[in-house]
Amino acid sequence: MTVTLADVAARARVSPATVSRVLNGNYPVAASTRERVLRAVDDLDYVLNGPASSLAAATSDLVGILVNDIADPFFGIMAGAAQTQIGGPGDGSGRAGGEKLAVICNTGGSPERELTYLTLLQRQRAAAVVLTGGAVEYPEHQAAMAAKLAKMADAGTRIVFCGRPPLPEGDALVAALAFDNRGGGRRLTEHLIALGHRRIGYVAGPPERTTTRHRLEGHREALRGAGLGPDAEDEERLTVHGPYDRRSGYEATLDILRRDPTVTAVVAANDTVALGACAAVRDQGLRIPQDISVAGFDDLPFSVDAVPALTTVRLPLSEAGARAGRLAMGKENPPPGGIATIAAELMIRGSTAPPRVG
Repeated sequence: MTVTLADVAARARVSPATVSRVLNGNYPVAASTRERVLRAVDDLDYVLNGPASSLAAATSDLVGILVNDIADPFFGIMAGAAQTQIGGPGDGSGRAGGEKLAVICNTGGSPERELTYLTLLQRQRAAAVVLTGGAVEYPEHQAAMAAKLAKMADAGTRIVFCGRPPLPEGDALVAALAFDNRGGGRRLTEHLIALGHRRIGYVAGPPERTTTRHRLEGHREALRGAGLGPDAEDEERLTVHGPYDRRSGYEATLDILRRDPTVTAVVAANDTVALGACAAVRDQGLRIPQDISVAGFDDLPFSVDAVPALTTVRLPLSEAGARAGRLAMGKENPPPGGIATIAAELMIRGSTAPPRVG
């Protein structure tokens, strides 16, 4: 049954005109009233122009690209590459025909904002949505995401994941391009172990993120494979969680070095975190890699220009973003089963070396 504007008005206990004013944003409405209307819209899953059956399955020229932080090169590179495939025919002629308007939606890592943007894109009948980066693993959020994406797919919106695994439930995806974060994390730590490191600190990302869990699982698989544990006590001492930013890397590394002065290497959740880790090491009067080795993840553009250049794991962010854009536009066939695992490549540079003896 189609939800109408009158249904929303009845649910919010306001007039249809007030609902229209809130949705159009063209007339001042009290904050409490606005909140009540928006809650009713979400509860009823109301979509603009819902009564027009001829529009029910139609899509616009809009494509949404959801990112956690557009200022983070990890997301900016993927979003930019996707946009090149979405925003034009690719022949350089400037002629119209087939291109879509790509809109970047910056969630700030908020699960609530992620759902809000999807609702807004649903109301605009977006032709496609590309969701980038790791997903939040809260069961309630995953269930809400699966339900929302299923409704969007039923209405004709193409759903593509880029850099994140598919949801545990729900088959609304055109494709999920998932990075091999676990394998990359394992190979990075195996490299450090092969150099002779035995006490390795780990600066992890937010614990609720799939990216964090998979990279940390790979790290611990490598330790167990070498007979290095970790046991519960070591996990607590040598692993610190925090945001994917430089400050987190700095503070967590200081914390790890205070907890265990025998640490000879620090693995960071990503390259930005690794820069903070490097600064913390130097502020302790230690040298990289002579005293402490530091490694990152992602191979962001600045990693090779760090001093020394950062050992890291390369993810093909631009290639993945471009592929996601083509899939969103229907320019490329989905992978078998709709899921593709994108390989991660170990990049060995000057920030890692055998531990100092004596």
